[in-house]
Amino acid sequence: MLFCDTDFRNRFSGRVLETKKGIEGVHGMTKKSRDAYDEDRRPSKKSSGSSHRSSGGRYDYDDYDDMDRRPAKKKSSSKKKNKEQAKKKRRRIVLFILEIFLLLIMVLVLYFVLKVEKTGKVDLNEEEIIINETVKEKEETTMKGYRNIALFGVDSTTGALTKNTRSDTIMIASINQDTGECKLVSVYRDTYLNLSNDKYNKCNGAYANGGPEMAINMLNMNLDMNITDFVTVGFAGLTDTIDALGGVYITVESNEISHLNNYQLCIADDLKRSYTPVTDTGYQLLDGLQATGYCRIRYTAGDDFRRAERQRTVLTAVADQAKKASPSSLAQIANNVFGEVYTSLDLAEIVELLADVNNYTITETAGFPREENRTTGTIGTKGSCVVPLNLEENVKWLHQFLFNDNEYTPSAMVQECSKQIEAETSKYVGSK
Repeated sequence: MLFCDTDFRNRFSGRVLETKKGIEGVHGMTKKSRDAYDEDRRPSKKSSGSSHRSSGGRYDYDDYDDMDRRPAKKKSSSKKKNKEQAKKKRRRIVLFILEIFLLLIMVLVLYFVLKVEKTGKVDLNEEEIIINETVKEKEETTMKGYRNIALFGVDSTTGALTKNTRSDTIMIASINQDTGECKLVSVYRDTYLNLSNDKYNKCNGAYANGGPEMAINMLNMNLDMNITDFVTVGFAGLTDTIDALGGVYITVESNEISHLNNYQLCIADDLKRSYTPVTDTGYQLLDGLQATGYCRIRYTAGDDFRRAERQRTVLTAVADQAKKASPSSLAQIANNVFGEVYTSLDLAEIVELLADVNNYTITETAGFPREENRTTGTIGTKGSCVVPLNLEENVKWLHQFLFNDNEYTPSAMVQECSKQIEAETSKYVGSK
């Protein structure tokens, strides 16, 4: 019996020593560590609630969710439980990151929606847009893969972008969606055309009378186009866009300086902004006001034809600068210019265009009617006009230029417009 007692004591003392060594090995030799360990091993006292509480007196709900209040199992089971807890923790982190990411997306979407709505985004009634049957057939052949957008620049500093203001600039941007190549065509604002209501006059009157819808119909009827989208910008919008890009590089000639400065002085006065006169000739960086003033120059050789060329030059320079811009700069453009833009493009299209800016290249620009088939003259009480001597021939050239269609035959609608233009203008300017 004594042997048994001694043996029991020896074995018990050995286990206590092993346990103590294990404690010291895991938690260290400091008293603080040992006390912490002892505290953890004390039976928890009952409280008024059923929740577990940490030694610090605060509830740790993440730990609480993973607590296993069942008796301890084998080491292999403990390792498995630790792995499961680690997986749960990682899943919580991933879910948290996803939630933050989705929240950011929602904020960005809301931001752009508000900005787009601020512009006065308009949904054109496509049933009211005129696209003749000949063009609809061409959409499946020579015009397939091209997206055509009307660009209008209005003579406004007051935000009057919807109508009741003449379109000082009329352009067609034709984008080859397969290659990213873009061609620009200026339709001279004084061109004598059907305004889409069987009344013939300077084509910039279409926007003033019926806004972008009437102006688009004017282009589609006279030029055999399929345009359904547009962007309209005023002086403030163009100025802010160029400033957001850090300016544009333009070659200024000596006979342009005085006119440039006079125009930017007038625009600066209307917009209540200061301006910096241009003093040097040559290739240089122009700010928003300077470049907008440059677009307005018409009192040099070439008159309005040269002005339209300057406008295409500035737009090309804007596209070049946009390619160099950072995403933050493009966001600044969206913030500054969208309030001065009137457009049919929706949120998704605007975001897509901004994202793909580096994929587009303006390869060629031209003016309509072409030089070889136009003249100018005073058409009765309608004033000085640009007259397409043969609208059919001009439309043939246009489709060759934009779509590489060398065998295009103008529609019956264009043929009728061509005959009417000749009938109303021949006594003033002759015919061809």
